Amino acid sequence: MVKTSGLELQMLSAPKIEIQSDDLSEIAAYAAQEAAVRLGTPVVAEDAGLFIRELRGFPGPYSSDVFKRLGNEGILKLMEGVSRRNAKFSSVTAFCSPRGEARCFLGSVVGRIGLRPQGSGGFGFDPIFVPTMGDGRTFAQMTIGEKNKFSHRATSFMKLSRWLVRMHGDW
Repeated sequence: MVKTSGLELQMLSAPKIEIQSDDLSEIAAYAAQEAAVRLGTPVVAEDAGLFIRELRGFPGPYSSDVFKRLGNEGILKLMEGVSRRNAKFSSVTAFCSPRGEARCFLGSVVGRIGLRPQGSGGFGFDPIFVPTMGDGRTFAQMTIGEKNKFSHRATSFMKLSRWLVRMHGDW
């Protein structure tokens, strides 16, 4: 259960249907709308990716699969000799009620790809991502609280929670 802005979100034990797309919003919106209709309840779905400028946005929405296959070392290998290491993490959180259209909320954090993995916290590409807004540490070197001050997921969920409170008041 997650609480934010006075709202509670509960995890559903249901499969997430994930389409293949280059657009995080399409992926999250489809998952939320399909689950809301199938389960008959409002649903929130989220999708995220790491977008590396010099790799033309790769791995993007395919980050999870690329991490499983290449890991941090594989991305660092692709970045060997690359001096411009700009990247961003993006997250799209989608809300949908059973009879509605999905509403999407984007959160992004810009940064760069480090030269080597650092830190043991977080998951996925966190050990190689150094956010610009931070203090030079990777996401994996931060506590969850530090990371959530400006992470892509924290931003997209905060936008969703503000919209829900504004649109629906006190549920």
